Amino acid sequence: MSAPFFPQIPTIPFAGPDSRDPLAFRYYDADRMVMGKRMADHLRIAICYWHSFCYGGADPFGQQTIHWPWMAGHSIEMADMKLDAAFEAFEKLGAPFFCFHDVDAVPAGNSAREFAENLNHIAERMAAGIERTGCRLLWGTANLFSHPRYMAGAATNPDPEVFAWAAFQVRNMLDVTHRLGGENYVLWGGREGYETLLNTDLKRESDQLGRFLSLVVEHKQKIGFKGTLLIEPKPCEPTKHQYDRDAATVHAFLQRHGLEGEIKLNLEVNHATLAGHDFEHEVAYAIANGLLGSFDANRGDPRLGWDTDQFPNDHRDMAMVLYRVLQAGGLTTGGFNFDAHIRRQSIDAADLFHGHIGGMDTLARGLLAAEAMIADGQLAKAVDDRYAGWQCGVGANVLDRNESLESLADKVAQGSVDPQPRSGRQEALENLVNRFL
Repeated sequence: MSAPFFPQIPTIPFAGPDSRDPLAFRYYDADRMVMGKRMADHLRIAICYWHSFCYGGADPFGQQTIHWPWMAGHSIEMADMKLDAAFEAFEKLGAPFFCFHDVDAVPAGNSAREFAENLNHIAERMAAGIERTGCRLLWGTANLFSHPRYMAGAATNPDPEVFAWAAFQVRNMLDVTHRLGGENYVLWGGREGYETLLNTDLKRESDQLGRFLSLVVEHKQKIGFKGTLLIEPKPCEPTKHQYDRDAATVHAFLQRHGLEGEIKLNLEVNHATLAGHDFEHEVAYAIANGLLGSFDANRGDPRLGWDTDQFPNDHRDMAMVLYRVLQAGGLTTGGFNFDAHIRRQSIDAADLFHGHIGGMDTLARGLLAAEAMIADGQLAKAVDDRYAGWQCGVGANVLDRNESLESLADKVAQGSVDPQPRSGRQEALENLVNRFL
């Protein structure tokens, strides 16, 4: 372990809602019991390697503004330095998990062999960091979008040699994730889509992607990886259209290729909004269809139609999501990963910690609101009451397959069915929820 990279930052304490200390948690109290489980075990918070320790503040119109010491080159020595800084931050934030892509952690080198050697080297050092700090791997993934070879996609690329390179990276990262005790593996198709249909064969690319995912499932089973495979939906950016647009699109894809039950969803807030959905909708869809996996917690700017990856800072955005997660029995292998980065003008080390402290407090405050709503029970009762007719009479007979189209039509014709409009009570329920927020 090298000398501290953040000597001015203390281990972040829980100080309570009245604290004025910017380097303290006001709501995130890891050991607080919420519905019979520690807050930390409900939220399973993870720090991402890429935005936290690789983002340099560059954008399409400006150069790098953030200069961490480990950004001085692309050597394995710089990778070691980055890892030491990362685990120091994990410890000081008290984060139980972290996540990383292969190229976040190591340079790709000049050959496939060197890439694999670098990854194995850093995996050994990560294993030591996990053992020393107790901060575990929530999930690993391979970067199949940054290198020029992936400009036309990875699994969906028209060149089968690119498909093979993607297989090489995923095999290596899945093996490393398994070796490090990772609880999930994410398949993020950063460029699995198209820019124009003029040069695109949609069916061929869909079939290629389906075959690639089948190969990943087969390798998971071969090596005995017990974690969950996840797909992260995103509608666009960098491509015009991506095949994993949203939760429903991925669900249909998995059904078509016989992968339902093998792969679940890693849902991101900012990707949901780019797809035109509320994050709560995507979570509710995943729960309803047995696809709930894990989350990337961030936010976008509603005035910008792209992925701004800002830290979440409004507990109201997370409260209803956590309400649904708690109702569904909570997370299993998944967690809340902060796929967020500090802003281009936030160039101090303290800013990195302020972002994570605020995000962790936001999730914690949302969790406490969700707990209170469940204890109150009025919202759940209102929904149950609205659908009560399906528990008996005609409704129960329909669900039990004891009615036909003809028998239902006859009941209406005979006057035994006479529905009357009932209020959906939206405003009353919105007011009810606001009591807890």
